[in-house]
Amino acid sequence: MDSIRIQGGIALQGKVRIQGSKNASLPVLAATLLVGECSFIRNCPRIADVHSMVSLLKSLGCSVRWQESGILVDATRVRKGEMPREAVKGMRSSLCLLGALIGRYGEAVMEYPGGCVIGKRPIDLHLSALGQMGVEFTEREEGLGARAESLHGACINLPFPSVGATENIILAGVAAEGDTVLEGAAREPEICTLCRFLCCCGACIEGAGSSRLVIRGGRRLRGCEFMVPADRIVAGTYLMGCIGAGGNVFLEKAPAEEMGAVLLAAEKMGGRVCISGEGIYVQAPGRPLPVRLVTATHPGFPTDLQSMVLAVETRGCGDTSIEETIFENRFRIVEELEKMGARIERTSAGCVTVRGTETLQGARVHARELRGGAALVIAGLMAEGESIVDGYPFIYRGYENICRDFRELGARVTSV
Repeated sequence: MDSIRIQGGIALQGKVRIQGSKNASLPVLAATLLVGECSFIRNCPRIADVHSMVSLLKSLGCSVRWQESGILVDATRVRKGEMPREAVKGMRSSLCLLGALIGRYGEAVMEYPGGCVIGKRPIDLHLSALGQMGVEFTEREEGLGARAESLHGACINLPFPSVGATENIILAGVAAEGDTVLEGAAREPEICTLCRFLCCCGACIEGAGSSRLVIRGGRRLRGCEFMVPADRIVAGTYLMGCIGAGGNVFLEKAPAEEMGAVLLAAEKMGGRVCISGEGIYVQAPGRPLPVRLVTATHPGFPTDLQSMVLAVETRGCGDTSIEETIFENRFRIVEELEKMGARIERTSAGCVTVRGTETLQGARVHARELRGGAALVIAGLMAEGESIVDGYPFIYRGYENICRDFRELGARVTSV
């Protein structure tokens, strides 16, 4: 499957169940390396990035088996070794295996990680923080080498609340001797999920959800059963799809408690949002209202949903201003949306003004990264006539089956 075919102009109706979180599953699966026993991780999404992580764990000697409700990981026989180059290059989240492998063995070798081309995303913060914990890094022909003769706790201050760096510090910190105090930690819900999993395994981590974490190192970890929460970004994608295409949608199991900034933006865009214990109900009676959106680290508006707002506001009833503060290449879908008749003006390197138009026209467009690809699907739902979104493999990195989910809401969407 390389493309998605969409017949647009149909309002969405019905309900869809939100899959497990991609950004929570990956670091939790990496953390199973530290346990050295069996762990059962429920509600992992069946997406390309999770399959890649499973392959990486198997390459390191783990026994990993998919079951109906989750993934069983047995890390008792993990061995030292290099991870498959192509899997590491294709998934940036493989970087969190660095902290886990150093914590388990005191050393690791890996290719520089890849993923979507949405910005520079340097790994300097990871290397600097782990260096303060006694890790020495070397450039090797086969990639990045890391070794710690004596992994120890440290007082670390992150100049930017990097999610990946925070995860690596946590994973190394639970295995280190002594305490690690992290100031400037990322506050994203996925960090809290990783901390909950490790604490279920016997770790002691204080301050999850705040910018200050205290990680008590050196405790023995045991296997456990753990439930991954629903994916807030997938829920936000389908919510924005409803606001763009119109209709009434119930997002079953959507984690409303993690989506405050998204729900506020949806209401400003004209959506009517109702939260229940079972999920989120959204109604979109007309064209989207214009907004001023600025992305930020949690609890601000997530950069992963900026492309969806951009796509939706192409049919807004006014001018919308969007400022991207996290990744400099998040506007790569602009030229694709313009093929559909969108009017978008780049006002600076990190800002665009979207001048809403009454209709979009179906067109053939190309996804170049995960979230932009999902946004182009939303644009196709809004457009008149047929649209084809090429680059489906990018979208499969984060969505189990975006075509099936939108079909459950009444859309005419097929993979080809």
